Amino acid sequence: QLPLVESGGGLVQPGGSLRLSCAASGFTLANYVVGWFRQAPGKEREGASCISASGGSTNYADSVKGRFTISRDNAKNTVYLQMNDLEPEDTSVYYCAASIIQRCSSNWPKTTIYTSWGQGTQVTVSS
Repeated sequence: QLPLVESGGGLVQPGGSLRLSCAASGFTLANYVVGWFRQAPGKEREGASCISASGGSTNYADSVKGRFTISRDNAKNTVYLQMNDLEPEDTSVYYCAASIIQRCSSNWPKTTIYTSWGQGTQVTVSS
């Protein structure tokens, strides 16, 4: 059983919205930085967003800035990714990942700093 479970993916029309959830099992997610990544067919996994352990700081890739919002509810052991104004180019499998570092440093898009991953959830943006 993977320690992180993503949900909330699906099929949405361009301009639509989805909210992804990342729930932790067996450990306290509040102690970890959490990143959202995405991977389209034939492409490398790329970082979309990161949130610090406290939730006080966030980072976004330029491609999603202004459209996506990352947040966390540590009482629910869950991190969210609100995705608005979705575009066909956002079609990917979305993964969440946790890192023991406390802040989203300049290395936040690097997959190697994350030690726990979910199984991914498919997001398809199409008319």
